Amino acid sequence: MSNDTETAAGDRDPEETREMVRERYGTIASDGQDCCGDVGIDVTDDSGCCDGDTDATGSERLGYDADDVASVADGADLGLGCGNPKAFAEMTPGETVLDLGSGAGFDCFLAAQEVGPDGDVIGVDMTPEMVSKARENVTKNDADNVEFRLGEISHLPVADATVDVVISNCVVNLAPEKQCVFDDVYRVLKPGGRVAISDVVQTAPFPDDVKMDPDSLTGCVAGASTVDALEAILDRAK
Repeated sequence: MSNDTETAAGDRDPEETREMVRERYGTIASDGQDCCGDVGIDVTDDSGCCDGDTDATGSERLGYDADDVASVADGADLGLGCGNPKAFAEMTPGETVLDLGSGAGFDCFLAAQEVGPDGDVIGVDMTPEMVSKARENVTKNDADNVEFRLGEISHLPVADATVDVVISNCVVNLAPEKQCVFDDVYRVLKPGGRVAISDVVQTAPFPDDVKMDPDSLTGCVAGASTVDALEAILDRAK
């Protein structure tokens, strides 16, 4: 068992993985493409964001309510999540929230509503195009207590022991060095801080062609870890 990666795509060079992810999500930010783009996998079942048989938005099908979606200005919700970390993060007024892989800022702007004007929200994303888009969305959402920083979630540009809550939505699976991610999460959390992450997990071994397929990796499939592996990573976090 590796102490660093624990991913289905662990045989690929980590920097190569990061570059593929950066390229794909930079394109999504620039082109406005959502999760229903060509990722080389079938995501058309009833739980997927690409199900066209309902009037609900992609985010509503992931657990957000219509008020959540309506409360954030257009351009922040790119439909890239796989759940709703807000639902169980239990954010309270005055807290500092950190979003790993913040994208265009949807979860950050919802978090800002939860923590109020006395709280702060920091979004970290390694894709320059996403950070630029998110910063534009700050003005659209009149969110003075939200800021976005360019950086990798395995090397967070955040000071030690400054964050009350860490959230993330379908991003950790994309990280090639998950132990580094959770080690850095541990570093930035205040004593008693908490983590609320929505993500995909691996429930059966992947075929070799899926493990090394770039579209499966950047489409949030091949990089997923098992629950047991994630629990071991969390236990080792320091």
